[in-house]
Amino acid sequence: MPVTNCWKNQDFDSALKRRGFSRAASSPISITALAPEGQSRPQRPAATVPARPAFLSFLCLAVCVMSMVPRAEAGDAPQWMHVLVGVSLPSYDEKTDAVLLYSETNLTVLSVDKIKTHVREAYKILRPEGREHGTIHVHFNRGRKITSLHGWCIPAQGKDYEVKDKDALDMSAPIEGGELVSDVRYRVLRIPAPDPGNIIGYEFEVEEQPFWLQDIWRFQETDPVRESHFALQLPSGWEYKASWLSYPEVKPAESGNWSQWVVSNVKGIRVEPDMPPLSGIAGQMIVSFFPPGGTSRKNEFLNWQGMGAWYGGLYRGQMEASEPIKQQVNSLVAGKTKPLAKMQAIAAFAQHDIRYVAIELGIGSWQPHTASDVFSRRYGDCKDKATLMGAMLREIGVDSYHVVINTQRGSVTRDTPAHHAFNHVILAIKLPEEVKDPSLIAVMHHPKLGRILFFDPTNDLTPFGEIGGYLQANYGLLVTLDGGELIELPQQPSAMNSIQRVGKLTLDSNGMLKGDVEEIRLGDRASSERSRLHSVTNNADRIKPIESLLAGSLSSFQIVRASVVNFERTDQPFGFNYTFQSYDYAKNAGNLLLVRPRVLGSKSWAVLETKEPRKFPLEFEGPVRDTDSFEIILPSGYEVDELPPPMDVDYSFASYHSKTEASAQTLRYTRTMEIKELSVPVSKMDELKKFYRMIATDERNTAVLKPTAGR
Repeated sequence: MPVTNCWKNQDFDSALKRRGFSRAASSPISITALAPEGQSRPQRPAATVPARPAFLSFLCLAVCVMSMVPRAEAGDAPQWMHVLVGVSLPSYDEKTDAVLLYSETNLTVLSVDKIKTHVREAYKILRPEGREHGTIHVHFNRGRKITSLHGWCIPAQGKDYEVKDKDALDMSAPIEGGELVSDVRYRVLRIPAPDPGNIIGYEFEVEEQPFWLQDIWRFQETDPVRESHFALQLPSGWEYKASWLSYPEVKPAESGNWSQWVVSNVKGIRVEPDMPPLSGIAGQMIVSFFPPGGTSRKNEFLNWQGMGAWYGGLYRGQMEASEPIKQQVNSLVAGKTKPLAKMQAIAAFAQHDIRYVAIELGIGSWQPHTASDVFSRRYGDCKDKATLMGAMLREIGVDSYHVVINTQRGSVTRDTPAHHAFNHVILAIKLPEEVKDPSLIAVMHHPKLGRILFFDPTNDLTPFGEIGGYLQANYGLLVTLDGGELIELPQQPSAMNSIQRVGKLTLDSNGMLKGDVEEIRLGDRASSERSRLHSVTNNADRIKPIESLLAGSLSSFQIVRASVVNFERTDQPFGFNYTFQSYDYAKNAGNLLLVRPRVLGSKSWAVLETKEPRKFPLEFEGPVRDTDSFEIILPSGYEVDELPPPMDVDYSFASYHSKTEASAQTLRYTRTMEIKELSVPVSKMDELKKFYRMIATDERNTAVLKPTAGR
């Protein structure tokens, strides 16, 4: 279920549209930190189709490019680069790899069917890691032609280097998980000597036949920017609308049909663990342009309603059910009298019987294939699966609507202007009045449509009625006959995404702890484990999560037995049952025994234990409510002398409650941690840091056992 690959990565693709490839700015960023157990970093939905991460694909491509020997020639760099030599720059810290000295993008609209873009950029390399800016990637396909490409290096000492279009290498785009065919290719040009102290620059021009009349000027990324220009030239009578995101509006300089915007001294974005996506926080300008005469394309991108109408035009006519589809629906619902049972059968078919395979050719990157084609081939991407399922639901009298969304929550917000910011498609199903069931959680009340249920047919691990954390509290474009409407998807109760762990254990006088543990996992906590197990062929590897949990909690352990519960039954809670023993769990202190009541699992997190203050909100994967309950039978001859204090921490974004009790020869520890808000603002970082520090204190606390009287 590589949902992040279902549509072309808009941030990545559009960034390459005007500038050379920069891994720090354009490729997926993975930050690993000490995270609470059960949470993976960064946010990403569970996948059942093995996905080849884009950064690995580009790593392979980079290796190939680095092996190229550019036929560099001595030649003067252009004047626009030489004027940058010796410019005054502020002092940058030791983490700044490069600075974008100058950027210029000139976009010329020739007609509704032809746009020309000319780009110039120059970087000064500050650290060895900045050398990546010396490799330029410009994408092209049948509708996008590269007309020129040049690169230069001005070394701190010595003569200039020049590389031309003839020195470039054309390469296929990296194929990601589930993608079968794509017409996107890359022209790769390596500029010699992109070393610290040197200036590298390039310029290229492309001509393309656009699918839409809109462009995005992304002038803020991870490198600081000294000066950046964007110019738009329109034919006579055309108009434009410019919208600004995460940056104060800049008024353009106007001259005839030209409009030019300039920004300077733009700070680079320093990546933080679990920050919002760059597309949601980086400064950018979205510009839409409209031909005269009130043509059908004039208002397509003026607002979300118009954009929804554009999407609707692509979907309309693709959802007609063929005779084989009708027969399949009749077979699926045979013997079922209740609408919910029929909907569940169709959902299961779309999830499990239609493989995820993407064919991204031309408009096929945006328009789904017909339902009949998807059904006959038994494969399709996210928009294909949604289209087929919508056609099948219609056969039982249930209406549904496409929802276009970005799987990175925060890429689109309530205030985001209309633009192409999405990479995934799901369904909003209009529930019949009589369908009311507690299993239907991902439901919202729409003022016109009534109750609608959100469902992701691409995600074959999340039961019908629920959605993954990557969709919850996320904004998507609901596409109806009236156009489009930006809506916020519901956030499910935290108890729907949980690890419930119960341990029945015994401690002997030598300090050995042994016993049984049962774990029940719901929501994404279950999906992530099922996803992992899909690629496991060795039975011994099935219990790797248990081994990791025990290794992170105990100094020594041995697993006596272990089993997996409900691996295939996605409509049932997933679980692990296991028996373990740990030598020297209790520690001697004279004649006393020190016992940690919190036996397994860690909820503390060191994400904020850094020297630098946090600059961006912290994003959680989804709401969570985890519980632990450990019961330890104490050794004969010992009794409890001292118990840790209870811990009660309650903030608006999260809460944590723990308690240790003793009765007779039994020590009982219970705790609950809940994540209630999915985004914690910078203003609450001190509270969040305190929250995790208090959890860490509780997890280290020990109970003291003393010998009973007369021993």
